[in-house]
Amino acid sequence: MRILLQVVTVLVLLSGGSLAAKSPNILFIYTDDHSYRTVSCYEQAESWARTPNIDRLAARGVRFTHAYIGTWCMPSRVAMLTGHHQHGAQTMRMEGQYPGSEYDPAQCPFWPAVFRQHGYHTAHIGKWHSGRDSGFGRDWDYQIVWNRPKYPANAPNYYYDQLLEINGGEPKVVPGYSTDNYTRWAVDYIQGQHRDSDKPWYLWLCYGGVHAPYLPAERHLQDYAGKTVATPADIYPPRLGKPGYMQKIAAWEKGTDGEPVLSDKAIGSEVGDDFERDRGRSLSQWSRQYHQAVRALDEGIGRVLAALEQSGQLENTLVVLTADQGYAWGQHGFRAKLAPYDANIRSPLIISMPGTLPEGKVCRTPVGGTDLPPTFFRFAGLELPWAMHGHDLTPLLKDPDADWPHTTMTTFTADKFGANCDTVPAPPGNRHKSGVPWYVMIAEGRYKYIRTLEANEPEELYDLLADPEELTNLAFDPRHSATVKKLRTAAIAELKRTGAKMVDSLPPVANALASE
Repeated sequence: MRILLQVVTVLVLLSGGSLAAKSPNILFIYTDDHSYRTVSCYEQAESWARTPNIDRLAARGVRFTHAYIGTWCMPSRVAMLTGHHQHGAQTMRMEGQYPGSEYDPAQCPFWPAVFRQHGYHTAHIGKWHSGRDSGFGRDWDYQIVWNRPKYPANAPNYYYDQLLEINGGEPKVVPGYSTDNYTRWAVDYIQGQHRDSDKPWYLWLCYGGVHAPYLPAERHLQDYAGKTVATPADIYPPRLGKPGYMQKIAAWEKGTDGEPVLSDKAIGSEVGDDFERDRGRSLSQWSRQYHQAVRALDEGIGRVLAALEQSGQLENTLVVLTADQGYAWGQHGFRAKLAPYDANIRSPLIISMPGTLPEGKVCRTPVGGTDLPPTFFRFAGLELPWAMHGHDLTPLLKDPDADWPHTTMTTFTADKFGANCDTVPAPPGNRHKSGVPWYVMIAEGRYKYIRTLEANEPEELYDLLADPEELTNLAFDPRHSATVKKLRTAAIAELKRTGAKMVDSLPPVANALASE
């Protein structure tokens, strides 16, 4: 009987119908600045990295190798709430003391409100970075929120003494390690506290780890002792074939023993860090610390998944694990996210629902962050409330090797959203304070295309299969002229499809093939 019910569930979900009273729960686990290279089931992970709980989730679901969820904290989260790239998030804006931000909910609605209207109990636990209004009572039935835009003085407190609001109440400082706190509250929610047990639920669990300052839990401070990492090939300039700004990225310098150490230059590094404190630590030391901080995430994810299983909800819960974007440690000279390279922005992505989705499968098709909200609506059996920029991933979840006719685009417009993206500004107005300019990126099959939105910079083309570190720009190679032209056209078409008015002011490119 159990198998029959599972088969019925699969048929209903994949045919686009609603499960009515049996609508699945959705657990969306969202980590911060979390590189896929730290997850041991990914081929690019360090041989000594250990994430057994995330690995078990991958064994129970579909692991995506090339997921481009976002470019940095705020636009990635806005995409998760709206299904839109930055240019589609009308009225969203950074305003006031960093990371202050505002928006008009009437013009920039968040889709969890639609789930509430259709019988879901919705919850958000953790970091918030999408306007001072965190949506309790409109988007969320239950919320424990660390609202960085609303309380900027507390915004650096990623790991301890966070100022939290619970269900819209007065803020209070909560002691303890934040990763563990969020995990405990998520387990309580999954086990039935603070929700209507007769309703399906949606929980967005937003960890702050492993964002700077990358603090591990005390229990993990001795992990990975003595482990080292290889020096990336292009940690120091020059970086031939890359745009001009890439020749200035210099977060690292050569230490006295030859190993890279953190420099005192903000460009290419996490702006706002304490460089006087941090300068001189080696790349291996930083990498060990970063991986140590991932350990608590992995443990927390394990406890959350155990709560699902112990409460009998595992097979009726869609579990999605990803990060807002990745994080580069030395690759291309960075200690940062933002830039269009895999080391900077490629995220882990694992989707699991035992009994409904294939288990232990790998999908190598590039996908994007705006694909996730349409997927959630498909599983909930609900119509999209507005046109979203992404596409339902169900065909790839059903068959990870299926043809995917859609273009996966990532755009970066620094701190600009909505109508403020309508025209590409001239430098320095087109640059994030870290030095990275606006760009549009397309990932299709084995190739990645990048167009830096700054006049007379070269287009970039990388063969991610042959050159996963993105060291050789093929856009100058006549043998790849057809691919450059194809992806350039795809980028323009995708900008137009998603209503990006900036498409009418794209600066000219410099590479020799651009005139073809």
